[in-house]
Amino acid sequence: MSARSSRSVPVETVAQGIKTTKQVLIGPDEGPNFALRKFRMESGGGMPLHINSVEHEQYVLRGRARVTIGDDVLDVGAHDVVFIPAGVPHAYETVGLEPFEFLCVVPNRPDFTRILEDPDETGGPSPDDVPA
Repeated sequence: MSARSSRSVPVETVAQGIKTTKQVLIGPDEGPNFALRKFRMESGGGMPLHINSVEHEQYVLRGRARVTIGDDVLDVGAHDVVFIPAGVPHAYETVGLEPFEFLCVVPNRPDFTRILEDPDETGGPSPDDVPA
């Protein structure tokens, strides 16, 4: 069992994102089944259309964003919950001037992100397959 301030957790830039950072608040060292991550997208930021190899359960802390999940485009904000099944294309685009922040719970399994807006989308492994 552990507790600590999220302010003590390193902030990483998300390479595939625009003005996007991530913190792994609870990782596999502490949680055997799930990881808890916090994402922050500054105004004008987001993530291009991509897929992940694991599902995502998300809770929006603040801000607004337009989230594409498959064929659906949803406007989400504080206190909304979002479910993204594994393998379903999704993207984020912030709306407004406030940063968009959310918690994201994922199974503790290897998670690879494939950017779909890449010109070399061949369906096989690519240099854009990176651990999430």
